[in-house]
Amino acid sequence: MRPIPVLDTGRLRLRERTVEDAEALFPSYADVEAMTYWSHAPHTSVEQTRARIAEPPGEWRAWAITLAGDDRAIGFVAVGEKRPGVSEIGYMVARAHWGSGIAREAVSAVLDQLLRVEGQRRVFADTDPENVASNGLLKALGFTLEGRLREEWETHLGVRDTFLWGLLASEWNAR
Repeated sequence: MRPIPVLDTGRLRLRERTVEDAEALFPSYADVEAMTYWSHAPHTSVEQTRARIAEPPGEWRAWAITLAGDDRAIGFVAVGEKRPGVSEIGYMVARAHWGSGIAREAVSAVLDQLLRVEGQRRVFADTDPENVASNGLLKALGFTLEGRLREEWETHLGVRDTFLWGLLASEWNAR
């Protein structure tokens, strides 16, 4: 697994997500609306959140999103390097910060790290077709909708389709 450097944007600081962030992140993991399009149901205890964060990372690494000057996690950006030079990205931001541009700023910082600093060639994301906010964010960041995978995910909502979004380093660097 690659290192998880601290990323500062001015307004935000992204640092390694740790088990100590479970208390701060539990309200988001327990938020029924926020968890609608996740593959698992909302958490019912902070212990579930702690266990989720403590799972062996495999190819995944995760940055906690914090406001500059306040170390309390308000969300996270997770990245899994699926093969050399190609990573999947996912994210969550606490409801109190929806619509504030924090997700865009945090995901942009991680994309810079992946595509400019680390030299990866491609980042992709998959989203539920009905997740308007996430699909809008990916489009705004320059991702291309590459396809729809039918009946791809078994979720707490049942079997769901997913949109597959992709962004190439050449596209990100041309911005």
